Amino acid sequence: MVSTRESLKAWLRLSLTPGVGNITARALIQAFGLPESIFQRSAAELQALVSPAVSHQLCREPEGLEETLNITWEWLHKPAPRHASTELHKRLLTLADTDYPSSLMLTPDPPCLLYVLGQTQHLHWLSPAPFKAPAAVAVVGSRNPTPQGRLNAHEFASTLAQAGLTVISGLALGVDTEAHCGALEGGSLTNPLHTVAVVGTGLDRVYPHQNHALALNIATNGLLISEYPLNTPPITANFPKRNRLIAGLSQGCLVVEAATRSGSLITAKQAIDMGKEVFAIPGSIHTTVAKGCHDLIKQGAKLVDCAQDILDELKDLPVMSESLREPSLSMAGTEGTALQDSGSDRDEQNGLSLQVIDHLGHDPVGLDELQIRSGLPTAQLQAELFQLELSGALGRLPGGLYQKLKRPVSRRPSNSH
Repeated sequence: MVSTRESLKAWLRLSLTPGVGNITARALIQAFGLPESIFQRSAAELQALVSPAVSHQLCREPEGLEETLNITWEWLHKPAPRHASTELHKRLLTLADTDYPSSLMLTPDPPCLLYVLGQTQHLHWLSPAPFKAPAAVAVVGSRNPTPQGRLNAHEFASTLAQAGLTVISGLALGVDTEAHCGALEGGSLTNPLHTVAVVGTGLDRVYPHQNHALALNIATNGLLISEYPLNTPPITANFPKRNRLIAGLSQGCLVVEAATRSGSLITAKQAIDMGKEVFAIPGSIHTTVAKGCHDLIKQGAKLVDCAQDILDELKDLPVMSESLREPSLSMAGTEGTALQDSGSDRDEQNGLSLQVIDHLGHDPVGLDELQIRSGLPTAQLQAELFQLELSGALGRLPGGLYQKLKRPVSRRPSNSH
């Protein structure tokens, strides 16, 4: 526990000691008790568990401990700012804390310390009864998704949150950002933690800086979590490492878009290793960011084309809205439905060319090929493509390609329940 300054110092000392990782720290705690007791042991006693070099490090205070202690103590006791008339709270959870997420305790490498900002009074939502999975789904993917990938991330997360699930992601640009925004938009009153961001910096920093406002909104309706001490800057190696926490806090992991070598696939692999469900959205065979999802599907991940597929797999969760357990979601999948999200049918598309929509097809296509298919003059075709892009009916991809956007359509719960 960190109720006293001395207790906090002992936990920080353990976490900052060179050569002592999370696995070693947990072994020491299991053998000797809380960190205060560990540091009362002799080098000879410690060497029953660790090497002589590590035992030597444990017998001396690590460099920078006092500075870290002062910063952390001040952060914990300085009131968090209110945001949108909602009070934010801070916690530093240790392995011995009863609020430490039980799902992480079952992973191979639970952090010694977890820094938490936001609605910490609802931390129990991430710590269900023993042997029960948390009511949470990770949504991860490319930092540079296609327009369709952004739309999928947003809509899937919104529907999952509406069903009462917490959406876990990493606050990165791209799919992570859309997942958090979708979850905040669709969050259910049955679940006070709409979304959780696991970050790779200290909680006194926001990275990327473009997501500063989003981070505040997440803290207002969920949690920001980090295993890294305050003042930790964005370090490349920290981001793949934090992915295990995203997987560990979730019952399942949805990969929206991912290249064959990406951090999202690391998260998916870790989820598989933890026995979690893994879902992947298929994409065009011509799109690089779809190849990772296709590889996952080949390896046994569940192919999903609507959020209901995920809800069906996780239907035993008690928090899910009954109205969303029935089939209610479908990816618009027939010609002419790409414009459905605008609230009007094809005859009401403000003069947009139905001919262009029909010729877009399902895979990305270039301007020259579209001109051949449609027979329209270049200037007219470009003008109508521009209007379609503004309306959200299509997205522009790198390389001058265009792709029709299909929005996952959800039926809102009726007011009868």
